[in-house]
Amino acid sequence: MMVVVAYDVNTETTAGKRRLRNVAKTCMKYGQRVQNSVFECSVTPADYLTLINEVMKIMDQEKDSLRLYKLGTKYSEKIEYYGVQRHLPVDDVMMI
Repeated sequence: MMVVVAYDVNTETTAGKRRLRNVAKTCMKYGQRVQNSVFECSVTPADYLTLINEVMKIMDQEKDSLRLYKLGTKYSEKIEYYGVQRHLPVDDVMMI
């Protein structure tokens, strides 16, 4: 399933800046960055739960916020974008 992960981390302190970097690194394990604090992740239901658990361990629930939008498996018609596209389609073949 496709999940859009958006987060907002309070970066007024050094600890907040560290949390911001760690949340981004965690999200990159599951998907790709499409905007500064927004990721599109193609995950299994088990990976989805693991992703939430990992991010929840990093974030400060009194200062930060996390939003997840489940787009399901037929997500391609649910996403519209304009301007510069910062991601690769996850359905296409990627060669590294």
